[in-house]
Amino acid sequence: MLPWKRVLRPLAALLLTAAVAVVPAATTAQAAETAAAPSTGWNDYSCKPSAAHPRPVVLVHGTFANSVDNWLGLAPYLKDRGYCVFSLDYGQLPGVPFFHALGPIDKSAEQLSAYVDKVLAATGAPEADLVGHSQGGMMPRYYLKFLGGAGKVNALVGIAPNNHGTTLSGLTNLLPYFPGAEDLLSAATPALAQQVVGSDFMTKLNAGGDTVPGVRYTVIATKYDEVVTPWRTQFLTGPDVKNVLIQDLCAVDISEHALIGITDRIAFHEVANALDPAHARPTTCASVFS
Repeated sequence: MLPWKRVLRPLAALLLTAAVAVVPAATTAQAAETAAAPSTGWNDYSCKPSAAHPRPVVLVHGTFANSVDNWLGLAPYLKDRGYCVFSLDYGQLPGVPFFHALGPIDKSAEQLSAYVDKVLAATGAPEADLVGHSQGGMMPRYYLKFLGGAGKVNALVGIAPNNHGTTLSGLTNLLPYFPGAEDLLSAATPALAQQVVGSDFMTKLNAGGDTVPGVRYTVIATKYDEVVTPWRTQFLTGPDVKNVLIQDLCAVDISEHALIGITDRIAFHEVANALDPAHARPTTCASVFS
């Protein structure tokens, strides 16, 4: 990737933050359209987990994403393999359609808690597995650590998760040089401010260790990630943790932050392995065809 592209992508995210602050309120029709967006077959509350896959899978989208667009690749992939698959919208801001996961992350974790309870009640399963992209791979850790989620979750799989805060390829270091920028970030899009390295939220989340007992953790990262940087900060430390660099499995995989969660079937194969480690198969470049 050219150096100027490495800069423009995270810069665009910051500019979008400012745009969100002035987005006009969505009409009732727009909100209804979003709520009724098709999920191409997942979110089937009549689905009952099988003996082979006894836990429902809850997909947790990333920042600026939603429950449909983030999962057009992975949800059908898992559903075709016999999983009961569900996804939620969270972190909505008033008057901002489609672009979610922008509200306070602790409140988003409360939404996840309620949604997991809903899925478990519908499926009759005692536990769920969570798979999240970006913020969606990190936010559940708050649920597990502070909201009692550890007793209801077997595994958390994070795809490019922002586990320890990001520098956005160094751009967050520029915030102090723009008076009012940090306040705008916190007021307009709290989740973005909370995901900056060194934030109060990140400090609280990681105090006392990255993991909680009873949950298996998998992190799938790409060295070409330009959003959660440095990419090594995505990895977790603790018992029952597996950290995976996708290029160690397929050196020619050049997926960056978005693509690894949206279209990368090599990453999807590793997600399937994490959900069913007893039947895991080696992930290679050929996994794109599996």
